[in-house]
Amino acid sequence: MIFNIEQIRADFPILQQQIYKRPLIYFDNAASTQKPSQVIDAIRQYYEHDNCNIHRGVHYLSVKATEAYEEARKEIRQFINAKSTHEIIFTKGATESLNLVASSFGKRYVHSGDEVITTIMEHHSNFVPWQQMCLERGARMHVVGINEKGELDLEELKSLLSEKTRLVALTHVSNVLGTINPVKEIVELAHKYGVPVLIDGAQGVSHLPVDVQDLDCDFYCFSGHKLYAPMGTGVLYGKEKYLEEMPPYQLGGEMIKDVYLDHTTFNELPFKFEAGTPNVEGVMGLQAAVAYLTGLGMGNIADYEDQLLKYAFEKLSAIDGFKFYGTSAHKASLISFLIGNIHPYDAGMIIDKMGIAVRTGHHCAMPLIDFLKIPGTVRASFAFYNTREEIDQLVFAISRVKQMLA
Repeated sequence: MIFNIEQIRADFPILQQQIYKRPLIYFDNAASTQKPSQVIDAIRQYYEHDNCNIHRGVHYLSVKATEAYEEARKEIRQFINAKSTHEIIFTKGATESLNLVASSFGKRYVHSGDEVITTIMEHHSNFVPWQQMCLERGARMHVVGINEKGELDLEELKSLLSEKTRLVALTHVSNVLGTINPVKEIVELAHKYGVPVLIDGAQGVSHLPVDVQDLDCDFYCFSGHKLYAPMGTGVLYGKEKYLEEMPPYQLGGEMIKDVYLDHTTFNELPFKFEAGTPNVEGVMGLQAAVAYLTGLGMGNIADYEDQLLKYAFEKLSAIDGFKFYGTSAHKASLISFLIGNIHPYDAGMIIDKMGIAVRTGHHCAMPLIDFLKIPGTVRASFAFYNTREEIDQLVFAISRVKQMLA
């Protein structure tokens, strides 16, 4: 498929504006992606025609909204090829999904003396919950390191697996390095020891085709706002055998079956983990985003973004004093860099004045930044609505940074 980039960009209203009298160039997609008109229209459609609380009413609007909500669950199941809709839990984002598993899985399966394995490249959302869960339960957290290219040390990971290991939790794609981890290989390795694997797909699902049955992972989570969908939406996929045994994460309406004075019984999956009134309009937007991406084809998106990444590497490599962080041959469309001794915040502010949005700092990955012994990076993250011409403008902006600050 050859992208009609003009047509795609026309679908994103926010890209049509100017910043500081320059056309907006948005390279902060790893933090949050922009939303196509199809997603915005889906939210408007819901509020103008279908707005109602779901699952609890027998009147027309409630039934209609409930059917639409559950239809969205079916489409998400198909999007990541889960076995059943019972395995699709709607959350408010990857952070809540990860905290849900850390709390509920931890209570059920992790005890004093047990071990959890994670990696140095994790976002805080997939690091701190395991750290705190291990501290609370008297367990130990092992952290797998990386090599000079930003790739996981698989031999170290293999050496840490034992009969004490209760879970391996790792990112699909590093939000700092862009490294695509060999998650299928890691799942196969962990399963030889009978150890379940959780994959943080926040940076993966928007760039790569994801098939959770093919990966055979036990948990996979992602946020809607990084998938061209509304903020406050997310998904936790979990194998039914684990979700059935895990205790509820939150208590309240919808997740109960019966309440008595002295005890309560809980609802079936997936509702057991969806307490309270959900973000229905957000899920309608998430469904529209998934339909939009499916229409483009995730394989096509991956190919186009890979072309952008290679072009950016070629152009940026020619800049004197430019240093990349994360040079694995297996990368998603993200580049972290420093320019000589220029602080990333200073560089980011000048680049912003050129109408280009990049992210600067530690990217919620302080253990990794400390490991690299740097103050942070400038991060340019690309999406399928970006162009080579925009990358050329980034190269020009970096030349201005050097002129002003070097």
